[in-house]
Amino acid sequence: MNKNRLEAFSDGVIAIIITIMVLEFKVPHGAQWVDLLPLWPVFLSYVLSFVYVGIYWNNHHHLLHAAKQVNGAMLWANLNLLFWLSLMPFTTAWMGENHFAAAPVALYAADLLLCAIAYNLLQARVVKSLGPDSPLHQALGKDLKGKASIACYLAAVPLAMLGLPWLAGMVLAAMALIWLIPDRRIEQRLLAGQPR
Repeated sequence: MNKNRLEAFSDGVIAIIITIMVLEFKVPHGAQWVDLLPLWPVFLSYVLSFVYVGIYWNNHHHLLHAAKQVNGAMLWANLNLLFWLSLMPFTTAWMGENHFAAAPVALYAADLLLCAIAYNLLQARVVKSLGPDSPLHQALGKDLKGKASIACYLAAVPLAMLGLPWLAGMVLAAMALIWLIPDRRIEQRLLAGQPR
């Protein structure tokens, strides 16, 4: 099956997710700069989530660029990822509106954990369709960055629930920063395999 519909559908869903997140900003009832101050937790949670959704969109783009075609397993794995990503507006809003309280941060971290697991499942489906000698499989290697991410998200959930939501938030922010550093393994392997 052609992968264009999967890419277009995924891009559309991700665009809607970002749009819904920004709509959570409520306009203050005052016209002074100080009236914006109560919005800082909402804005901070939006920035973090925007970065995460952007990271997933970027990595999804590279992953599907490597795929030659899609199959049913890949379609369902992709829907699984989009499901967990679609919860980001809710978890983001709850966390921001409650000033990074323990339960909202734990739920936000759990959602990121499930997004990471879902992405890894999709990645595994794409790698399986291409075979073990594919440039994608070689580029990913042992995927230590992906495994470390899952471990960090998993650790952030109990950290928040144990009354350390600020520490859990720092773990989540650090993972976002690590993923912001471009991972060029897939690009380089795919470009190396193209005829000149």
